[in-house]
Parts: sequence; C-alpha cells; structure tokens
Amino acid sequence: MANTETSDTHFFNFFSLILGVLILFAIIIFAVARAIGADSQLAHEMTEPLEIQAVDANISPVAHEAVAGRDNSALAAMETAKAAPVADVPASGEAAFTQVCSSCHSAGINGAPKIGDHAAWGPRIAQGKETLYQHAIAGKGAMPPKGGTAWPDATIRSAVDYMVSLNK
Repeated sequence: MANTETSDTHFFNFFSLILGVLILFAIIIFAVARAIGADSQLAHEMTEPLEIQAVDANISPVAHEAVAGRDNSALAAMETAKAAPVADVPASGEAAFTQVCSSCHSAGINGAPKIGDHAAWGPRIAQGKETLYQHAIAGKGAMPPKGGTAWPDATIRSAVDYMVSLNK
C-alpha cells in the first residue's frame, strides 16, 4: 500500500510540475505576443482614421439613400450641411491665387513652380492650358486636387489663367 501511495504522490508531483511548466510557457507566449502586437496595434491606431475615411468614401454613394417607410429627415439635414457655402469661392483668379495658390507657388513649397520662375513655368505653359487645367483640377505631385479646395472647376481654371499671366 505504501508503494501505491508513493507512486500516486510521485505521479501527482510530476503532473503538477508539467502543468506548471505548460502554464508558464503559455504566460511567456502571451507576453511575447502582446509585445509584438503592441507595435502593430499602435500602427493600426495611427492609420485607423484614414481607414475610416476610406470606408466612408467607399460607402458614401449608397450610405445616404432614403429608405421607404423610414424616417429620412436626417438625410435632408446632411445634404444641406454638405452644400458648400458660396461665400468662400473667390470671385476672380487673382483672389483664388492670393487665397490658396500663393501659399505654395510663391515660395516653391513641395516642388511647386515659383511665380516668376520662367524656366520652371516655360515647359508647363508649352503643354497648353488644358493640361495645366487638368493638373490643377486633378492634382499633380504633392499638389492635392484643386489645391485642397472644393471650388468649382471654373474657379480653378481662372486661378491657372492668372498664374500663367504672371509667368509669361
């Protein structure tokens, strides 16, 4: 009987040791995974607003649809809020240039051709105004579309015309 008791105690001690080692191993794996995941979690938190913007842009054509039998009054309020006020659209190309374009084109920021730099503007002007209009409206290089504004294409064209007149 004493032999069985010793055998059982030995088994229990050995089993407890193995279980303890496995638990310790699991804790170590958990700690390593948290350490590795912390870097990717931080990167994800930094890009999350960009991902949310991308998702919003993807679903915007269908996200604001009126549904029959539902209260769609919030939809009308959103459309009213999205409408750009007319007051912030400049009346002339010179005003548009002064308001936005000059911030980069006066100092040559991010490779923008400086006003008065005929060597930089010459080849661009030689491409024709339609090409300049397309680049200004769609964006080119570091310049965002429409210079980062929501102005109508006609306003952007008049700003391009004004800048071309300064560089002839």
